[in-house]
Amino acid sequence: MVIAFEWYGCLLLLTGMAGSISQRTDPLMPPAPEYAHSIRLDGDIILGGLFPVHARGERGAPCGELKKEKGIHRLEAMLFAIDLINKDPDLLPNVTLGARILDTCSRDTYALEQSLTFVQALIERDSTDVRCASGEQPIFAKPDKIVGVIGAAASSVSIMVANILRLFKIPQISYASTAPELSDNTRYDFFSRVVPPDSYQAQAMLDIVTAMGWNYVSTLASEGNYGESGVEAFVQISRETGGVCIAQSLKIPREPRPGEFDKIILRLLETPNARAVVMFANEDDIRRVLDAAKRNNQTGHFLWVGSDSWGSKISPVVQQESVAEGAITILPKRASIEAFDRYFKSRSLSNNRRNVWFAEFWEENFGCKLGMHGKRPGSPKKCTGLEKVGRDSTYEQEGKVQFVMDAVYAMAYALHRMHRDLCSGYPGLCPRMSNIDGKELLGYIRNVSFNGSAKTLVVFNENGDAPGRYDIYQYQITNRSTEYRIIGHWTDQLHLNMKAMQWASGDSSVPASVCSLPCQTGERKKVVKGVLCCWHCERCEGYHYQASEFTCQLCPYEQRPDQNRTGCQPIPIIKLEWHSPWAVAPIFIAILGILATTFVVVTFVRHNDTPIVRASGREMSYVLLTGIFLCYVTTFPMIAAPGLAVCSFRRIFLGLGMCFSYAALLTKTNRIHRIFEQGKRSVAAPRFISPASQLVITFSLISVQLMGVFVWFVADPPHTIVDYGEQRTQDPENARGVLKCDISDLSLICSLGYSILLMVTCTVYAIKTRGVPETFNEAKPIGFTMYTTCIIWLAFIPIFFGTAQSAERMYIQTATLTVSLSLSASVSLGMLYMPKVYIIILHPEQNVPKCKRSFKAIVTAATMTNKLSQLASERPNGEVKTELCESVDNSTRHVPAVLQSPCAPSESPGPGAR
Repeated sequence: MVIAFEWYGCLLLLTGMAGSISQRTDPLMPPAPEYAHSIRLDGDIILGGLFPVHARGERGAPCGELKKEKGIHRLEAMLFAIDLINKDPDLLPNVTLGARILDTCSRDTYALEQSLTFVQALIERDSTDVRCASGEQPIFAKPDKIVGVIGAAASSVSIMVANILRLFKIPQISYASTAPELSDNTRYDFFSRVVPPDSYQAQAMLDIVTAMGWNYVSTLASEGNYGESGVEAFVQISRETGGVCIAQSLKIPREPRPGEFDKIILRLLETPNARAVVMFANEDDIRRVLDAAKRNNQTGHFLWVGSDSWGSKISPVVQQESVAEGAITILPKRASIEAFDRYFKSRSLSNNRRNVWFAEFWEENFGCKLGMHGKRPGSPKKCTGLEKVGRDSTYEQEGKVQFVMDAVYAMAYALHRMHRDLCSGYPGLCPRMSNIDGKELLGYIRNVSFNGSAKTLVVFNENGDAPGRYDIYQYQITNRSTEYRIIGHWTDQLHLNMKAMQWASGDSSVPASVCSLPCQTGERKKVVKGVLCCWHCERCEGYHYQASEFTCQLCPYEQRPDQNRTGCQPIPIIKLEWHSPWAVAPIFIAILGILATTFVVVTFVRHNDTPIVRASGREMSYVLLTGIFLCYVTTFPMIAAPGLAVCSFRRIFLGLGMCFSYAALLTKTNRIHRIFEQGKRSVAAPRFISPASQLVITFSLISVQLMGVFVWFVADPPHTIVDYGEQRTQDPENARGVLKCDISDLSLICSLGYSILLMVTCTVYAIKTRGVPETFNEAKPIGFTMYTTCIIWLAFIPIFFGTAQSAERMYIQTATLTVSLSLSASVSLGMLYMPKVYIIILHPEQNVPKCKRSFKAIVTAATMTNKLSQLASERPNGEVKTELCESVDNSTRHVPAVLQSPCAPSESPGPGAR
């Protein structure tokens, strides 16, 4: 008996399976804690299982407190799934599934040690140095051959275990590991999972952030594969797609120091505009982050976006409800399995002895103590064993139960199809499946396709990943309760119900989490170097418009920005309108001038044979009046809307009226000057002083102007242009295009230059003939006319050319030119013809013939007048006058009779003198 016991103990020591086969006489007595580390179920095919039954231990201990939901619920889900499969006559008929389930204690290194159990059957043992206490050779129990492993939960644990399992070609299906790193089929080729990887989750979270209009966010990750890989995937996708910038990327240490979470909150507050915080953290870290935000009075500031580790769990938000309000979380699409609820609620200490940790769960769940060996020595309450789950304690199915069952079924379906192919028609396991090849089984696993426990399709891609299907939750506080409310889902793309969302501020509008507010229309973004989501808004100034989000471009020359500065529009085209104040005054003066000129012409025509009209030189008077009339008429084509005809008339009439006027006046003054100069030398009359000669001279002068206009027409045919530079103001709103004739300032000077030359020459002759007695000629009125005209045109030049840069250039220059033409015409009309018209109409008694002196007498009188001015400085006044009178009398007595003329008006010899 002693020998047998020693052999039995040696066997237990070598196999490490004492807890799984030990017997208990008291059903309420829990197993000894040092043996309770695994569960073993017999079967034809054995599956391994890895579950975080206990939390991570503290102060060097490998395991900590029991995890009721993540540990026991999930573990029981695997046992329940195996029971269902073994009872199913259509799935693996005549083949029984068994299990070897281990506790990972939520620690990757401890899980690695435990997982060595799965590969014991594949390791050759050397027993030469092993002896039992009796000195006999030990007998090794044949370890179970594990064909596949279900688990683990944490990504860090799955990564560690996967490195061992792939060496022995044991397929692995995880129910909760979501790290993107595990999608690398070159390193983790025997790893598969029924949950989507965090790369899908990161894409879904990025889509949520984008849908919210948040482009400036921070990230927060728990140190480890899950948190760091999740944030890395989020950052990578956001960089590839653009539109979302990371303000800060913070990490929560595995072993945080006191005050660490307060520092994290203060760090997040360094970028206050980045209110949205994307979290890939475990629920313990989430709870402590929310607590730190509450301590720092940041309730309502942060907009939390939680990964599936937050999901719809209550534990992270207990007593932190106000801080967590509005948090958006994500969770793989799942459903509650009612059959499992019925199964789990029926579990008791008497019917669930296969679960070596169930007694510990019982104490933890009901807050009681099982006998003297219980795990809760300080509990005053003693367990009766009659407690019932869901009746005497709260119960809610853990979220990953569905995926645990789907993982077990995926393994079962793969084995079923492998059995069908290798053992066709053979009851039970055939010899070909007595030693299952792991790589061959992996191929079957990757090809399974079935409706899972929640009636959702279970499939794997080439990397062993499940498709991404997520539910989107928001934690909301209402008057009646606090709850996670489903606000959308994600399956390859986001479907979000914005109306179902609720925020802490009570406002239905989505809070902002942006570095810079959007620029207004007509403004471009000047991006801050290195941060694409931060910018300064700069308005497109002047004639620039917003060509794109980041650039302003100059509008074409004939266009200006529209009101929003998002495009260009044609610049309005203007012309001088008849009703403009700049046109009304010149038109009024021109009309008055035309009426006055017409009146004078009519008066002269009606009194054409009277002495005054005859003495004025009828032919030259009509030419001069024609020029005056043309000067007034020029106002109208200068103001009329530019067109081919109008531009042609402008060229013709611009200098023609002045040319007519000053050609006639020049001929007159030249004739007077020649007459008196000739009289000083002889009594013979000079040549070309007849009316016909005067007309020939006048029209010869006018023909030069007409010839110049003709050459201008040929060299540059008249046409209209739109001048956009004349009124191109700094403010585009006031910019205008001016419709005008193509007459440059140089062309204008050339057109008027000849007339001005005639005017200057006529003024010179007027000065030369200023000494002629006023009772004999009209030289002095002509002189006054020319002096005044010169003053007008001297004033015109600085006004016209000095306003070349003015925005009102068209109006000022047109008004100045037309008024100058009208004023010069008015001066000629007023000084030369109004006195004659006055006499003709109001004093007709003076318009009678009188005795006219001879040509020689007139010349002599003019000569004596000059002498008078010379003697005035040498003689007394009386002497000078006496001498002059005597000289005049003597000269007149010797005038030949041939130079005496009949009778004429007494005021001048007139142009008819010979």
